[in-house]
Amino acid sequence: MELTQIRLLVSDFPAVYRFYRDVLGLKPQFEAEDGPYAKLSPDVGHAAIALQDRAQMAAVLRPSGAEPAGHRALVALRVDDLEAAHRELTSRGARFTREPAPMGDRMRVAYLADPEGNLIELQEWLSLREQPGDAPTRPE
Repeated sequence: MELTQIRLLVSDFPAVYRFYRDVLGLKPQFEAEDGPYAKLSPDVGHAAIALQDRAQMAAVLRPSGAEPAGHRALVALRVDDLEAAHRELTSRGARFTREPAPMGDRMRVAYLADPEGNLIELQEWLSLREQPGDAPTRPE
């Protein structure tokens, strides 16, 4: 596993985004002041802080539309094979709050919580979809 980011779940996304960008001076991976997601990094090192709108994350975890509450941070861990990691962690007693599923076009994710209720996201990064005119990314 590779630690990819510490993600903060926030209610006032624009204010928190501006704080990390303008006050702390972290550089956004892309401009996203209105969210619902952004990743910001310092000038040196590989560590990053990501921000995610709390209500959006609540909808991902509880599609029933329940009010977002409680979660403040999320640890994201990249794995090469999400299904294998899910099987292995389940065999060790992990209880997932969301089974492996797509998250947009770029990754698949699964969620579990530690004993204190802190969220952990397992990510499997997918190849970007080829655009018309692009060279194939995989041997045919």
